[in-house]
Amino acid sequence: MRIIEGTTEFHISERTVVAIGKFDGVHLGHQKLLKQMCNWKKQGLTAVVFTFDKSPASVFAPGTQTAELTMLSEKRVLMEELGADVLVEFPMTVQTAATPADIFVREVLSRQLNAAVIVAGEDVSFGHKGLGNRQLLEKLAQPLGYQVEIVDKLSAAEVLPQYEKRVAVSSTLVRELLETGNMEEVTALCGRPYSVWGPVIHGNHMGGPVLHMPTINVAWPVGKLTPPFGVYYSQTVLDGKRYASITNVGCKPTVTEKKNVLAETYLYGYEGDAYGEEAQVFFYEYKRPERKFDGLETLREQMQRDIAQGREWWKL
Repeated sequence: MRIIEGTTEFHISERTVVAIGKFDGVHLGHQKLLKQMCNWKKQGLTAVVFTFDKSPASVFAPGTQTAELTMLSEKRVLMEELGADVLVEFPMTVQTAATPADIFVREVLSRQLNAAVIVAGEDVSFGHKGLGNRQLLEKLAQPLGYQVEIVDKLSAAEVLPQYEKRVAVSSTLVRELLETGNMEEVTALCGRPYSVWGPVIHGNHMGGPVLHMPTINVAWPVGKLTPPFGVYYSQTVLDGKRYASITNVGCKPTVTEKKNVLAETYLYGYEGDAYGEEAQVFFYEYKRPERKFDGLETLREQMQRDIAQGREWWKL
């Protein structure tokens, strides 16, 4: 997959099918849209995903932007898996955000991306003040020589029967579920468990030598939405292998005063030195909230219980 990043000056010579969206979470609703994009590849079109490199809030209201469900690095992996040939991470700046919607369609989508087909959700918005919409895409289709395919929202009831049909799968819904620790429904609506990945870093070296339960630490990426601090049944991919695991997300208040958020994970059956290796931790179920214990012995006893219960949960 080709990635176009950090520039507004690009041109794709071959004819393309372009999917537009923010794609935060890359949930099943997004995947429905991307599947339609990939269907057009059978007509010989190059599949292009167009998204922005950051949210508008990060430009116009620094410090107030909403944390993301998926970081750009995660989107890159997912978009390639879902069939994109090209991923455009368009720079979000004061200047680009001020582009009139019709100019955006003419210059970026039609001329630079050479769109033969534009695939978008029914509530698509773009251009200055978000005034661009499906009606504008359809209005300019014939003059500019492209087709428009509008993809209806996916009802959450198609995935989880307890939802009403009018409730759509959306980033907002996934976010709400994540913030309450409902990892099972997050998994269902995204088609995969929520995860975090990064290099294994050094912690305070208490898991093995002091608590006799060695763990690995992954720093929680700045700007990525955290689930409730606490303990989760998880699965971890390390050095190409999958391990049943149990993970604490939080700041480890019993052993440190630092506020750095970590995913600290105990891997069942793992023996080795993982420092510097890339690890990906998938969250399956929220077990209990993080808490500050009276001392290391109390913490050790609780960790032993958590690990034993995790072994039962994973049926090890």
